[in-house]
Amino acid sequence: MFNERKAAQIAAWLLRQAKGNMRHLKLIKLMYLVERQALRQYGFTLTGDQVVAMPHGPVLSMTLNFINGDIESTNDGWEAWISARANHEVALCDRPEGQTALDELSTAAKEILDFVWKEFGHMNQWQLRDYTRKHCPEWTDPDGSSYPIPLRRILIVLGKSQDETRQIETEAEEQNHIDRIFASLG
Repeated sequence: MFNERKAAQIAAWLLRQAKGNMRHLKLIKLMYLVERQALRQYGFTLTGDQVVAMPHGPVLSMTLNFINGDIESTNDGWEAWISARANHEVALCDRPEGQTALDELSTAAKEILDFVWKEFGHMNQWQLRDYTRKHCPEWTDPDGSSYPIPLRRILIVLGKSQDETRQIETEAEEQNHIDRIFASLG
C-alpha cells in the first residue's frame, strides 16, 4: 500500500541533496531508482507505489500524481514537504522548526538514498530518462500511453530467483492486506 508520507520524505531527502529544488523529471527518475535499489538489496519497496511504464521511462504512479498536483495530500503528506510543481521544478517546503526530521526513513532507506544519489545525483533529467529507458529492461515503450509494470517483472530483471520472487510477492500482498486493515480502522 502506498505510503504518501514516506514518499514525501524520500523526495525531501533527495531535494536536500540538490540544495532544495530540482526538475520534477529528475526527481521522479531518482525516486524510481531508489525503489528499484530497495528491491535489489532488500526485496521490498520503500513507498509501496505502483510502477508504470510511461514514454519517459518507468515512474512511480502515485508519486507522479502528487508531483503533478492531481491528488489531494493528507495531513503531513506530500504538500507539507514538497512544493507544487512550477516551471517543471519542485522544491522543499518551509517547515516549522523541529518538524524537519525525516522520521519515516530507516537507516537502510537512507543507505539506499545515499547510494542512488552518489550514482545518479550528478545526472540531469534527460540523462536519467535515457538511463532508465536503456538500463531498466522492465520498461518497454508504451507508445504514448502507460501501463503497470508488475513487481514480478522487476524482480526477475533484478536477478531474483522464482522462489525469491514468489516470497517477495507473497510478503508484499500480506503487508498490503495488513495496511488496508489498519487504514480502515483509522
